[in-house]
Amino acid sequence: MPLKKTKKTVLAGDIGGTKTHLAIFAPESGVRAPLSQATFVSRNYASLEALAREFLSGVDTKVECASFGVAGPVVKGRARITNLPWVMDETQLADALDLASVQLLNDLEAIAGIVPSLGVGDRAVLNRGSVAHGGAIAVIAPGTGLGEAYLTWDGARYRAHPSEGGHADFAPNNELETRMLLYLRRRLAHVSWERVCSGNGLPNIYGFLKDTGHGEEPDWLAEELAAADDPTAVIVNAALNPRRACRLCQSTLKMFVSILGAEAGNLALKVMAAGGVFLGGGIPPRIMPALQGGIFMEAFTRKGRMSPLMKQAPVYVITNPDAALWGAARQALGSPS
Repeated sequence: MPLKKTKKTVLAGDIGGTKTHLAIFAPESGVRAPLSQATFVSRNYASLEALAREFLSGVDTKVECASFGVAGPVVKGRARITNLPWVMDETQLADALDLASVQLLNDLEAIAGIVPSLGVGDRAVLNRGSVAHGGAIAVIAPGTGLGEAYLTWDGARYRAHPSEGGHADFAPNNELETRMLLYLRRRLAHVSWERVCSGNGLPNIYGFLKDTGHGEEPDWLAEELAAADDPTAVIVNAALNPRRACRLCQSTLKMFVSILGAEAGNLALKVMAAGGVFLGGGIPPRIMPALQGGIFMEAFTRKGRMSPLMKQAPVYVITNPDAALWGAARQALGSPS
């Protein structure tokens, strides 16, 4: 069934553990032309209601309904942000914001929903492969956490399906990763893919390599990490900055990229992603040089007897930062673009 179109002006949101993006959309202008848009630091607010009220108080547009993509599972209209102390309920949000209706959906479901509408300017190619019309599409997104979703073709259009695959058990692919798994098991109750393949996970790789003698931490980096709100950004910048590169950070990023490639390949195999694999989230666009260096695709295609099949898979990085926001708006507007 096609999405039911609305004539109402909608509030859409991409609700993440680090940042929240909100925008207002009108049916006549579609998702690529928001009437108003703003970004907020999520942890500065006690709830989504408080954040949304602040945003709406600064705009003149009357909003009638809302759709929020949230970084966590949505069950019976309720959701808890995986990396924030927020609990959200569709009915309570509608009452608090004086809206006719509110819809919550998993943020990766939102991103997946807009993937078929992305143009060549919204993505970068990691592997051209060979697209099979109507083939399933995999979406994996390392941001604050690790999100996963997929799309299937119903004969008329693609349908997006949420997943919490990022919380499945991490499986090492070599001796070094095996030692890291044992290292993290002594510190964490459960070692999932998210623990080593996300903004929250990258410092775990760094800590393992540093503590096990795989590189020295320069004094200047130690000072930056101690002062930083986001150690992941410091590590990534130190790995990619040619004028002040840190070998320990470079090793960390290489390991991260290999782990991401392996899990992206796992997801592609599980859903038979002949329609392509899309990397979303905030991290991939920031580490494009590392993703294009060959480590990612080597890990992605290293699947034994399935390696020839994996080499045919198209792989893209979603470079448009508004993809999740557009996906949430699309759900409310009932329009693919």
